[in-house]
Amino acid sequence: MVNVDEAVIARLKTHGQNFEILVDCDNAIALRGGRDIEMRNVLAATRIFSDGKKGLEASENAVKQIFGTSDVEEVARQIIKKGEIQVSQEHRERVRELKRKQIIDVIHRNGVDTKTHAPHPPQRLENAMKEAGFHVDEYKPVQEQVQELLKKLKTILPIRFEIKEVRVKISPAYAPKCYSAIKHLGTILREEWQDNGYWNAVVEIPGGLESEFYEKLNKLTSGNVECKVTKIK
Repeated sequence: MVNVDEAVIARLKTHGQNFEILVDCDNAIALRGGRDIEMRNVLAATRIFSDGKKGLEASENAVKQIFGTSDVEEVARQIIKKGEIQVSQEHRERVRELKRKQIIDVIHRNGVDTKTHAPHPPQRLENAMKEAGFHVDEYKPVQEQVQELLKKLKTILPIRFEIKEVRVKISPAYAPKCYSAIKHLGTILREEWQDNGYWNAVVEIPGGLESEFYEKLNKLTSGNVECKVTKIK
């Protein structure tokens, strides 16, 4: 059972009445998101309240009439699925930190120095993010915040998003084991197996992954690979 002192309230207002349960914030959100979690790891108390803070329990008749059952776990599931979950400060901070890392990763993978066309290191981006005074919003989508931050970074760093097309040629001895790595890092636009067994392809990659792309292929082929950027978008 969840520690009551660490629980938050999940609430559903319906039919002019208020129904509340005490839950573990993270597990309740995960359950709402579709994960299969045992209710003993979600509920801090096996009771349905009309006011959780005051400890006032809801009428059993009202619960059964509105939810179609008096089973606490089933009613709790409905409250979590249909109602609102009070989010703890600790949870908000974890979400912000996760989104901060995701935002930096997206910009690192796609953004390049406009002068050198090389990616900015993550630490440089983080420092610029602090300098810009950018605050991560735990509720906004990552991509939306990426665009907001990118506008601010352009006043601090020479940066822009680029897509590069790279022509790749790999010998038959290494082509099969390189294929999945290439698909992971980019998008294969065109490919061709030559009569001599060599694999030729044009691969589209985020600009910030160019160095990683070359390093990965060189490692897999012991340097027996040809790569050339043919287009920058």
